[in-house]
Amino acid sequence: MTSKEMRDHPLFLRNGFAGAGKWSIPLVKSQQLCMDKPMMLACSDTRRNDRPENCRCGVHFFVDDYRFRGIYKDPERTLKKFSQYAFLLTPDFSLYADMPRWKQLENVAKNRWCGAYWQAHGLTVIPTISWAGTSSFGFCFDGVEQNAVVAVGMIGCKKSRVGFMRGYHAMLERLNPAKILCFGDPFPEMGGNIIRVDYRTSRKAVR
Repeated sequence: MTSKEMRDHPLFLRNGFAGAGKWSIPLVKSQQLCMDKPMMLACSDTRRNDRPENCRCGVHFFVDDYRFRGIYKDPERTLKKFSQYAFLLTPDFSLYADMPRWKQLENVAKNRWCGAYWQAHGLTVIPTISWAGTSSFGFCFDGVEQNAVVAVGMIGCKKSRVGFMRGYHAMLERLNPAKILCFGDPFPEMGGNIIRVDYRTSRKAVR
């Protein structure tokens, strides 16, 4: 590949999708789920040519980042494997309060870019939403349509309940989600149409 071909390659520029917000973060379009209690499977438990009972599940990325780092770098490599499953959540690239702002912004953009890429290939995608304090509210909800089904994770939130709820309320106000897939036990004060997902069960693939 020549330098000009590399420069024009869509996976180099990452500019193949419509952007939203100040930073033109790729837009994940709203898609609905018909199931009231979706079955879920961790991305680290997915396999090529998986069993039919596993393929009826959605795939989540509430695992350590290193387990799915290559999805953004080389999305074509895993496209066929992920196409087996009922739907996908966008990758939960970590947002930490002590990360520099540019890294937080990059991880949100990578989350949405993967979702837009999968949707462009005909997959059903649910955006995963996360935040890192009020300073991230200017971009962490971008790239998601109003009234969409979204997903949030409760892992580690018990230690920062006030901060989590501040971000959660901001998400409700900004996105007005139709449904919220909640991985873990929701706090009693969490509003919205919450569908609880048992995280531990999602880590038990049928093999």
